Amino acid sequence: MFNTNTTKYLNMRPLKIVVLAKQVPDTRHVGPDAMKPDGTVNRGKLSTVFNPDDLHALELALNIKDRIPGTEITILTMGPPKAADIIREGYYRGVDFGVMISDRRFGGADTLATSYTLAKGIEKLAPFDLIVGGRQAIDGDTAQVGPQCADKLNLPQVTYVEEILEIKEDEIIARRRLEKGIEVVSAPFPCLMTVHGSSPACRSRHAKRVMKYKYARSATELRSADEFMIDLHTKRPHLTIPEWNVEDINADVEKIGLSGSPTKVKSVENIVLTANEAKLLNDSDADIEMMIKELIEHHTIG
Repeated sequence: MFNTNTTKYLNMRPLKIVVLAKQVPDTRHVGPDAMKPDGTVNRGKLSTVFNPDDLHALELALNIKDRIPGTEITILTMGPPKAADIIREGYYRGVDFGVMISDRRFGGADTLATSYTLAKGIEKLAPFDLIVGGRQAIDGDTAQVGPQCADKLNLPQVTYVEEILEIKEDEIIARRRLEKGIEVVSAPFPCLMTVHGSSPACRSRHAKRVMKYKYARSATELRSADEFMIDLHTKRPHLTIPEWNVEDINADVEKIGLSGSPTKVKSVENIVLTANEAKLLNDSDADIEMMIKELIEHHTIG
């Protein structure tokens, strides 16, 4: 990830990095029951995955940790109890600490309510030097949450980050991957970055870390755990994943969940493209107009 000599960073002060990660529905398998009547995602009916862009953000953070001794990474996720899987995945790949923001009152949040909730959680993790997250989540594709968090925290932000070129005591220099080229920018610490999917893919799980953290459980998961698991967590408190609710992050209930979400989803459609027929078109305006009208009528676009 760095283009510079690793030994340059051996005497640099350790950084504190927060990685924002999300457990998202696997959009490759969206069925007819994907939505609830109130227009929110029926997450209980969908299989879930680690948001792909967030994995790229995690690798960026881990790469910094590899080069700057003492750097600590905390992974922060917001979601239902099963989102603890994201924390465990972070542990398996090299994360030091994990925190869940989970409360039924957070449910149904749009990007505005989500960014508010995450910002309150990030404030509780202060002080920090760098916040990183994926460019966007595949269940919304808005790319709004990261920038909105930066705005709420009054932090400088760099989006579409592809590579970290250099880190200095008081600033970080990154390359951005834009639609029509690249851009090199610097930002002072602390700052927030969103990471582009063209950055290096996240490393695999480490076998020793899987053995160390495979029994990590959240407070909610421990309520239904057996005696062995409860005894294990008593002896090894580092395995208990902190779980913050509305009161823990001092959030305003009017700004979270459905009450804090002006955006409403009307419907979700699963479009399957087939090749049952073919049409030959030329480059005339009439043929192009006909093609666009048919695509819109069949909900392929628009």
